[in-house]
Amino acid sequence: MASTQQDLQGKVAIVTGASRGIGADTARLLAARGASVVCAARTLSAGGHPLAGSLDETVADIVNAGGTAHPVAVNLAKDEDCAELISVARERYGPVDILVNNAAVGFFGLVESMPASRWLLSWRVMCHATFVLSQLALQDMLPRTSGRIVNVTSESAIGPGRGPYDGSGDPIGDTCYGAHKVSVERFTQGLAEEVYARGIGVAALAPSQLVPTPGAVLNELVQGAEDPRAEPAEYMARAVEILLTAPLKEISGRVVYSQQLLAEYGLIDHGRGYGVDAEMPVSGFATR
Repeated sequence: MASTQQDLQGKVAIVTGASRGIGADTARLLAARGASVVCAARTLSAGGHPLAGSLDETVADIVNAGGTAHPVAVNLAKDEDCAELISVARERYGPVDILVNNAAVGFFGLVESMPASRWLLSWRVMCHATFVLSQLALQDMLPRTSGRIVNVTSESAIGPGRGPYDGSGDPIGDTCYGAHKVSVERFTQGLAEEVYARGIGVAALAPSQLVPTPGAVLNELVQGAEDPRAEPAEYMARAVEILLTAPLKEISGRVVYSQQLLAEYGLIDHGRGYGVDAEMPVSGFATR
């Protein structure tokens, strides 16, 4: 087993994109394991977004279960909001021990029709904010030679490979989104190498199968939890926990998939999907 109730006791964690989906599940689990969790997203209260879920609801779940959490409404496309998030975490709970960069903006469509404003917004939230928040969190981690950063990535980082292409079917439209996720994976391994000798672990994690988040269901990527293409919502959160608690030498620089990691640490008997099924390609960063 990867961890016990005490593994994260007293740790200060920041989870972005914590109003719903993977981020909310991760925040709840880290709080249940003893961490004080700062939950960050744009949607503070119910009704503030077309999709279900809000920071207030995530925090209420945590507090009602006996955990410790605080909501911070931020726009991660703004450097000043990133700085404010770190500042609030320090003032509320102390130096940051854990950073989970989960927030994403998923614009899909062909490059020929993708507005540059959407490309830039997606880049700022998924790539630039990951850089800014990591740099700020390292100010706390490096002096104490301890800390973990987990960056959430996606199967979209897996490209279609070289041509020729048969032209059958419609392109998925995830070229831009996937390009940003590839950037996150390269950043992960580079940063991991830089800080490994100073006791900091950095890794990237993608779902092995589709996660039935409100956004994925709305966009008809998956029908719901019963869809055979879906994995249980808690799988990503449990995999994040492994990356935060396993020995540094086992996780540093890994670009890994949820069910691959859960099977590796004995939390499931076997897995399905990316990272587990040999016939399904994985990101090149996951192979080295």
